[in-house]
Amino acid sequence: MTMPAPQEGKQPLVRCSDVAPEPLPGTAKQAGTYVIFEWPLSWSHDVLDGGTLGEEFTARLKAHLKKYGASLQLIRHPTRERRQITDHHLYLVFAEDNIMEVTHVSSPEELLELDLSGPGRNNLEQRTHPLVLICTHAKRDACCAIKGRPLVTELEKRYPFSENGDIVWETSHTKGHRFAPSMLLMPWGYSFGRMNVEATESMIEASLQGAYFIAGNRGRGTLTPTAQVAELAVASELALAHEPVKYGQFDVVSDEIAADAKSAKLTVVDTASGRNFAVTLASRTVDGIISSCGAEPKRGNVWDVDSVEEAVN
Repeated sequence: MTMPAPQEGKQPLVRCSDVAPEPLPGTAKQAGTYVIFEWPLSWSHDVLDGGTLGEEFTARLKAHLKKYGASLQLIRHPTRERRQITDHHLYLVFAEDNIMEVTHVSSPEELLELDLSGPGRNNLEQRTHPLVLICTHAKRDACCAIKGRPLVTELEKRYPFSENGDIVWETSHTKGHRFAPSMLLMPWGYSFGRMNVEATESMIEASLQGAYFIAGNRGRGTLTPTAQVAELAVASELALAHEPVKYGQFDVVSDEIAADAKSAKLTVVDTASGRNFAVTLASRTVDGIISSCGAEPKRGNVWDVDSVEEAVN
């Protein structure tokens, strides 16, 4: 069979995650409270656009989430084909408190009854194992299906749902599909990107001990972009010095961006030792960022670390 000749002048599609002009730190999804709800049926382009859960219910759910400043993630079982459920996994994450709670509900309507003002308000069981949510939201961007789904499939072999518990799930848009495979680590609210199977497995094994994982880490979503970069910089310095680093170990107590937005100064406290670290950042522009597949490359600003110095008391 003769294949059709390519159209003259037509350029091949460049996938947004196939280019990497910007660093990962400082790009995490910003949120502190998450409602993570199992929904094995199809997901529309935006899970809160009415096409997934219905327009009338979605409007009510959006208002409820907005009241508490909460973010919704839909999840699917890694072996979701032909999966029929009569109840739905539900996780509540309060990332600033490093707390995750779990229960099962019979319908989406029960989400409207949740008190999302803090942990312990809904009489749920507290979960101690981490949760890894890998974006496979193809209708949002093809990269998430192309790179996320094979990763989930392989991890399911290494962490079988029936044997190891529900550690790995497919999830809806996590922001930053240009970093696919893109994922969230709960209960701490960290985003990761450009991860392969081996790196993700290492990250999971570390997280089971609460150990801070550096590679692929985009930052903690409870922090501003500059604070994400600064915290990661301090964590990296301690790790290079072979000091143990845990999630929840750092507080960013000052975050000052210069009036010209070209530099920033932050103070990061290592609560494990009581030491303070002064971190200086510099802003620069990068070209060639493709925010979504099919979009034109554009210019953006990123933050680089200039220095990390332990403050002398």
